[in-house]
This record gives sequence, structure tokens and C-alpha cells, in this order.
Amino acid sequence: MSWQTFILHVFTYGILLYSILLLVCYVCIGAFSISETRTYLNKNSFTDYRVLASSTEAPSISVLAPAYNEGTTIIENVRSLLSLHYNNLEVIIINDGSKDDSLEKLIDAYDLYRIDFFVNAQLATKPVRGVYKSRNPVYRKLIVVDKVNGGKADALNVGVNIAQNNYYVCIDVDCVLEQDALLKLAKPFLENATERVIAAGGVVRIANSCQIEGGRLVKVNLAKQFLPRVQTLEYIRAFLLSRMAWTRLNGLLLISGAFGAFDRDIVIKCGGYNSETVGEDMELVVRMRRYMEERDEPYRVSFIPDPLCWTEAPSTFKILGRQRNRWARGTIETLRIHKKMFFNPNYGLLGMLSYPYWLFFEFMAPIIEFFGTIGLIIYCLSGPINWSLFMIMLGVLSIGVLYSIFAILMEVLTYNQYKQRKDILRLVLVAILEPVIFHPFVVWSSIRGNFDLLRKHNGGWGEMTRQGFATEKKTVTKLL
Repeated sequence: MSWQTFILHVFTYGILLYSILLLVCYVCIGAFSISETRTYLNKNSFTDYRVLASSTEAPSISVLAPAYNEGTTIIENVRSLLSLHYNNLEVIIINDGSKDDSLEKLIDAYDLYRIDFFVNAQLATKPVRGVYKSRNPVYRKLIVVDKVNGGKADALNVGVNIAQNNYYVCIDVDCVLEQDALLKLAKPFLENATERVIAAGGVVRIANSCQIEGGRLVKVNLAKQFLPRVQTLEYIRAFLLSRMAWTRLNGLLLISGAFGAFDRDIVIKCGGYNSETVGEDMELVVRMRRYMEERDEPYRVSFIPDPLCWTEAPSTFKILGRQRNRWARGTIETLRIHKKMFFNPNYGLLGMLSYPYWLFFEFMAPIIEFFGTIGLIIYCLSGPINWSLFMIMLGVLSIGVLYSIFAILMEVLTYNQYKQRKDILRLVLVAILEPVIFHPFVVWSSIRGNFDLLRKHNGGWGEMTRQGFATEKKTVTKLL
């Protein structure tokens, strides 16, 4: 056997083994997701959220919404937050050194005035310029903080310092929440008596092409453009399957920065958000879990499968590439910071299953797929087609399509947000097209993220061009 043949065999069987492991993971995720979703729906059928909405015994919650150059939509977004159905609530808007008229618009619209406020700086942050409240008692829940620009993580740390309540919910200020979103997100903190719930996440859905009026979701529509539509499927797959499965195992490592609730006391003890990483949401969850594991305290990270939060997805390859590049860098940074947990039995399921899964199937998957595709192209160009390798790659693509169709089925059988039959057929078509149009670009963006991190090119958050929910006018938000 020549060395070329030996390398080919190692390469082929290596990819085959990886594909089999990936298939096993998909089957397990599907099974655990079904089980956890059925359990949640059954328990939820006995819950009367109207009692929780008016109860003074409900957990106190602070909503933290960092804002940078959001002047175009800030008024409607804040009005949407103030209209949420929850009794024990404060809404904290953190103006992160905006260069536009965001602060001035807030002052005028909500009759704000600067107050004397002692900031208990338990977390180190950039300086706070001022704290504002409204003269109008209708807006008594609103607090606006003006600070020196320091990025999203720094703004959230300021919000944690300012917050007066036991729990806080961090959201992107341009997201649209369901009116009962906080009620459902608060439920896990109430119902678990044996384990301390340190964080809870909610489903994030794609709002492109949906009808939004006055900061409220009026009608759900499937996105008209291909990129937002394929991200709709991607989000269904990630939230309704993957995160539900990991919740069943109590091994969830990520709560979306767009919408998640946290135990403020544990966050402070862990040191707050890390401003040195672009994946501060994932890194905080992993650090909180590590903190609890090292103290051998029973805890849980929960997840709510109800569609609670709607956000605008990138509609161009340029913006999508920046987002996925950033996600890749954030994942790598988190895994590197907490590498001590890798196959470390002292961290239980976190070290023996959750961390290895993210390393092998979230971080390494794009790398293996990229070089596997390059290898297949080289073999095809250098001689006869290696049919065994080709069939393996085709099998991997088929598994991905079937997994996506299963996610669509789960959506139809549970929350069924897209009720028209033609929308379901469009999602199935997207599932077929995704592996050849959308997925290769995502893989390439992840590879670029790896290279950017290796050459220490941070790149920050980049610019996010948003079409807007209710208008065709484009607004540009630079998230540092």
C-alpha cells in the first residue's frame, strides 16, 4: 500500500467515523428534544399566567437593554418593553455612548430628568455619566443610564450594577417580545425547589417580513427573502431541538444574548460579563456553570421553547458573514478560556459531555467539513472519483436535510407559527437547498473567524445594517 493510498484511507474512514458520531448525536438530540418538549407542554397546560402577572410574590426582574445609536427606533422599542405584562419589573436602558440622538429622544419622549443615584460598582465598568428617571408616574418603571462607550458586555455590567432586583433579563433593544415573555421566563425560577436555577433562556425567532405595529408583533409571516428564510429554519432547529435536548440533560452551555434571564447574585459573584471576548453571552453561562460545579452546589440552566422573542436576521451575505465570523470567534474564545473542563470528571456532565460536544461538533465541524470538501475536490480532479468518499459526503448532506425536516415537523406539531401549508412547503424546500447554498457560506465564515482569531484580528462586532420592521428605511447600528 502506497502512502497516498494510506492517507486516502485514513481520510475516508476518519470522515466516516465522524459522520457516524454526528448521526448518533442527531438521533439523541431528537429523542431528548421530544421528551423535554412533551414534559414542558404538559406542565405548561396547568399554569395560569394571569395569577403570576398580578402577583406581588413573583420574582423581581430588571430588564437590561444596551443601546448604541438606536435613535431611529429607540422610542418604540422602549414603549414595547414598558408594555410587558409583569408586575415586579424595572426597565433599564443603557445608552452606551451613542453618537446619535438616542439619549435626547428618550429624554423628550419620556420626560426624563437626571437624578442623584449611587452606583454600587460591584463590577468594573466604563464611567457612568448620568442616571435618568421620568417625571411621569406612568413611566415609573423606566431607568435610563448614560455611560462612556465600552461595548455590549460593559453596558450589561453597568446594568447589573444599577439593577435593584434579584433577577435580570438581558435583551437586544431592537427585539420584539411577546407580552407574556417575562411571565414564562420567570417560571423556571419559581418551580424548582431542589436546584438553584441560575439562568433561563427563551426561543428567538426571525421577525423579517412579520407585521410589527407599535412595538408589538401583530402577524407572523415567513420571511420573503431567502437568507432570512433559511435562518428561520436554522433557528427552529437550534432552539426547538438542540437547546431543548441539552436542557433535558441539564448541559446547556449557551443562552442567546438577545433574550435570557440570569440570577444577578451569581453573575456578580462570577465577575459579570467578559469584555475581552465577542461571545460574552456564552462565556458567562459557562463561567456560571463552572462556578456552581466547583462549589458542588445543585443548579440548573433552563430553557423555554415558547416563541417569546423576535429579532431581525441579516438579509445580506456581507452582514451574515460578519455575524457568523463573530460567533465562531466567540465559541473558540470561550472554549479556550475554560479548557480546564475538557474531559475533567470534576465538572460532571459539563466537563465530560457538554464541553467535548461543543469542541468536536460546534468548533471542529466547520474545519473538518471545509477540509473534507477540499480533499474531495482534489481527489476528483486528480483522477477517478472516489465513490466511497463521495457517498459519505452525500450521506452527511442527506442526514442534515432529514434533521431539518424533522425540526419543521416538531414546529408544526408544537407551536406552529407558520400555519399556511405553502409556508411549510417553502421551509422544506429551504431544507433541501440549505446544504448547497447557505451552509457552505456559513462554514467559510467560520473558517475566516478561526483565521481572524489566529492572527489576533478581533474586528469587534462590526456594522449591522437593519432594514427595520415597519419601514423600508435602512438604519445602521455599529455594535462595538
